[in-house]
Amino acid sequence: MEEKFSLLNKTRSKMPSMPFSSLKEDILGKNYFLSLAYITEAEMRKINKAYRKKDKATNVLSFPLSKSSGEILLCPEIIKKETGKFGRNMRGLLGFLVIHGMLHLKGMEHSSKMEALENKYDKKHFGGNRHRIHHD
Repeated sequence: MEEKFSLLNKTRSKMPSMPFSSLKEDILGKNYFLSLAYITEAEMRKINKAYRKKDKATNVLSFPLSKSSGEILLCPEIIKKETGKFGRNMRGLLGFLVIHGMLHLKGMEHSSKMEALENKYDKKHFGGNRHRIHHD
């Protein structure tokens, strides 16, 4: 069976092992091709400026490539800085942000419906349900 998930770490950060493949199947489906990459703060800022016209790094960006494929970019440096702000450890915030990115890949916009799904998947896969997280 062909793997429909790839993970690339382009940083020096050691990242926690996460159940991303099963999370992807749950949210996006078995046939969805997902690429997930950890990138530096400088790279995230450059990409955020190019695609969203925001000259700052952010914690997560998601890019749908087709109806059945997409990419999620995560910035460990930003995520680490935000753990206290959201009352989560690195693993908990990382899991939540990946859920957030996957829901965007499904075409969802920020809304109470999206927040409800984030909390549902967060609780199911990571046991979480803490502070609401707003992505700018």
